Amino acid sequence: MFDPVEKLKEFVRHPSVSTDPAFAEGMKGAKEFIAGLLGEIGFDVEVVPTALHPIILASRGGDESWPHVIIYGHYDVQPADPLDLWNTPAFEPEVRDGRIYGRGTADNKGPLMTHVAAVARLLEAEPDLPLRITFMLEGEEEMGSPSFGKFLEDYRDRLKTADLVFMSDTGIPSKDQVVITCGLRGLVLCEVEVTAANSDLHSGLHGGVLRNPIQALSELCASFHDDRGRVNIPGFYDDVLDVEDWEKDELKKLGGNAEAYRKFLGIPEFYTPQGFDAFEAIRFMPTLEFNGIGGGYQGAGSKTVIPSRAFVKISCRLVANQDPVKIREQLYAAINERMPKDVNYRIIDDHEGTPYVVVPPDRPNTPTEQSPVLAAAFRATDEAVNRVFGNPPLYLREGGSVPIIGDIKKVVGLDSVLLGLFLPEDNLHAPNESFDLEVMERGMQVSEQVLRKLAGR
Repeated sequence: MFDPVEKLKEFVRHPSVSTDPAFAEGMKGAKEFIAGLLGEIGFDVEVVPTALHPIILASRGGDESWPHVIIYGHYDVQPADPLDLWNTPAFEPEVRDGRIYGRGTADNKGPLMTHVAAVARLLEAEPDLPLRITFMLEGEEEMGSPSFGKFLEDYRDRLKTADLVFMSDTGIPSKDQVVITCGLRGLVLCEVEVTAANSDLHSGLHGGVLRNPIQALSELCASFHDDRGRVNIPGFYDDVLDVEDWEKDELKKLGGNAEAYRKFLGIPEFYTPQGFDAFEAIRFMPTLEFNGIGGGYQGAGSKTVIPSRAFVKISCRLVANQDPVKIREQLYAAINERMPKDVNYRIIDDHEGTPYVVVPPDRPNTPTEQSPVLAAAFRATDEAVNRVFGNPPLYLREGGSVPIIGDIKKVVGLDSVLLGLFLPEDNLHAPNESFDLEVMERGMQVSEQVLRKLAGR
């Protein structure tokens, strides 16, 4: 059987940066590599063209009575900049002290290779395994998956024959404590641009006769939160579901020292919605944040102008049951109502994502109609993680977003089992990204045991 670490090295050598056209050859190389590898282990591979980067569907068929699992991953990576902060070249992987370093090792090529290797090992041992498996791999996750929605619509009938999605694109707090993510926040993003005069103006000659675009934006931004951090937009919280007691209990098991967290952040005190501590707020509550703001002179020293233009970039993180379309409408209504009338402005749409929550089996509010194969997958994962990692997994919502998971649920109707594998020290999206090889090996064992159990072996 192939060596998964060597195969991962080969995979990482392809600089598959989806956002930058300069890396077109790297994208092509990564696509061809992983498609070829899946073909080598016996899968029928279809490369689905999109407007940007292709999606790979690799299938192992079988009797329709067999369970059907989709394994998701992505072959694109973040840009490696700033390159001078890497200890070794970003796309020349190197193993040091039990870790493999290189861009994409943890997000998502390492976890994806973990599942590929597990499947290869399993099918080599049991070539007649009664289980249908489909790998669904995209090349645009790091740029918001713009082609994925259309793909899901076009392939809905084929994909909905599956029972669940199994994937690893989430994290764990330590090498011995796995988290199965059962909630991800959705997204709404936009930019607001404010303009006043036709050009920058001398602040002495013209100050006092017009509103400064920076002032207009500052007043707008200041209106979006109350003094305890709650979002001040009518209806924003209307659809937020109550947090279940079992979810709070799972979070307590994770532990965490609030004072140490405050010092780590380097802030004088927390600023959380009333009734929620810091750890609850980042997993259970929606947010509105300002991700960038600008206007006027940015250089050294002074330049006394009234800028003609200012902008702010806004993102909302959404929780279960919130509708991104509805939230966007509420946000835009608030902007239109509160923007001063003596400036011009425009709202620039950006992408959005649906929040996602799945309730594991045997919880007080587990849906009665939950798929028995999905329930079996959760139980099998729980057993395998306990056996391999030495501790039972925790079931937690995540503060971040993986919008495609909500899209899969919305369009195809499939829930997901999200087995976390990357660690805080893996430096996702940052220089010196790495993946722990012990976690990789343990992850292979868990994946193999889960798939074997779903096949009834």
